[in-house]
Amino acid sequence: MHFLSVLIFLLLCSVALGWLARRAGLPYPIALGVGGGAVGFVPGMPDLDFDPQVLLVIVLPPILYQAAALLTSWRDFKANLRPIGMLAIGLVIVTTLAVGATLKFFVPDLPWAAAFAFGAIVSPPDAVAATAILSSMNMPRRIVTVLEGESLVNDASGLVIYKFAVAAVLTGVFSLTDATVQFGALAVGGVAIGIAVSWLFVRVHSILGDPFIEVLVSMLVPFVAYIVAEHVHTSGVLAVVAAGLFRGRFAPKMVSAEMRILARSVWNIFVFLLNSLIFMLIGMQLSLIVERLAGYTAFELTVWSAAVSAVAILVRIVWVYPATWLPRLLSRSLREREPAPSNRELFIESWCGMRGIVSLAAALALPVTVQGGASFPHRDLIVFLTFVVIFVTLVGQGLSLAPLIRRLKLTSDSSVADEERHARTEMGRAALAAVERAARQEGAAPEVVERVRAEFAERLAIAGAGASADAEEAVQAKRLRIAAIRAERTELIRVWQENQISDDVMHHLEEELDYQESRL
Repeated sequence: MHFLSVLIFLLLCSVALGWLARRAGLPYPIALGVGGGAVGFVPGMPDLDFDPQVLLVIVLPPILYQAAALLTSWRDFKANLRPIGMLAIGLVIVTTLAVGATLKFFVPDLPWAAAFAFGAIVSPPDAVAATAILSSMNMPRRIVTVLEGESLVNDASGLVIYKFAVAAVLTGVFSLTDATVQFGALAVGGVAIGIAVSWLFVRVHSILGDPFIEVLVSMLVPFVAYIVAEHVHTSGVLAVVAAGLFRGRFAPKMVSAEMRILARSVWNIFVFLLNSLIFMLIGMQLSLIVERLAGYTAFELTVWSAAVSAVAILVRIVWVYPATWLPRLLSRSLREREPAPSNRELFIESWCGMRGIVSLAAALALPVTVQGGASFPHRDLIVFLTFVVIFVTLVGQGLSLAPLIRRLKLTSDSSVADEERHARTEMGRAALAAVERAARQEGAAPEVVERVRAEFAERLAIAGAGASADAEEAVQAKRLRIAAIRAERTELIRVWQENQISDDVMHHLEEELDYQESRL
């Protein structure tokens, strides 16, 4: 009963923070970061005991899966694989080394493995934070694609390095050669398992036929992929990402409009709930952690916090420019194939390094003890500094993004609007042809055909049959509209599969069709 009361209190705090964020026009991860840090200092807050490893399993899979299956454009992801890889793998490794070395410099008795574990924790920018902040801004599509793709893949690379570092702390043994080989095996095995699990669930999904069961099944996919991959000692994070990307390619064809509408709401609420709880839990731990840091002076904690935060931010800025320009200098075909990004775009790309829930979950999942029963070295300090880096990047960089974008006069490119116009034209033609075919099959009255035809020809919103129409005309009109919408959906999927439009455009128009079909 006590635990339930605390949980309800935390959920009420989340609701209040979400409402305040919306009223203030802030991305909700920023409000949760600030509010979560404050919750732990509320007088009388209890200390909740929970298994940090279980928390990691509960939090990570659904968040990564939603980002991969529902938010990531596979076409754009594949087209920008090189810059995404440079950030998601190269930058993560460099950040891990730089931040770890910085902390080791200030805390000499901290083992190198524990220092690199901290570096790995704060190295990957967060998918949820990036999506929540970038979605409200008018930015060039290439930047959004690269940042969202990076935040998806870098969680995998950062957490794999994190596992190796933690294992080295626990066992006192580390081999770079063995770690490199294991890294490759973990990656290949995780991707293979993710695809296999997703394929199996796609087959199961095709025979269900009930929207509520379909949504529940879709929520099982990330957990099954993660647990199976971890059980066979491969990368559970990569398995989840691969499962999400694989399923995302099949979803438009196999998922009904009703299921999609339901799934969007369920997933959004579920991810918001997980974000809320993890920020609240770290907030409740924070006051206790601060108390246990009594052995450090306030000056030391301030200097160390500023140093590791600055290094985490500066390393990204220093990395982005050469990682972009060196490949172009070395490859003529790359220069001819891809337009050169502007320095303004690169600066915004280098400034988007917001950390979030993944770093929090990884910090909380640090073991409390090592072999022999000794405490994990400087665990409280690592968790505290993790929260500081998240706070600085979420609040500092997150709040400054919009003014910077306005200052640099960055705007979204016209490709999305062009693709949407193209898709709407093709869908309209398919709808009109479907109306004609359905009218001949139904033997519909000419005035009914003309009315429905006019609706789709002018791209008006679909409405119910007029009050003056009789029952038979209403049925005929409804069937014509359904036929037209289904033809539009088929045509939309065709132009999407032929790479004529991006996933973003496809999802936007698909959502319109879902609501039109649901009203009928």
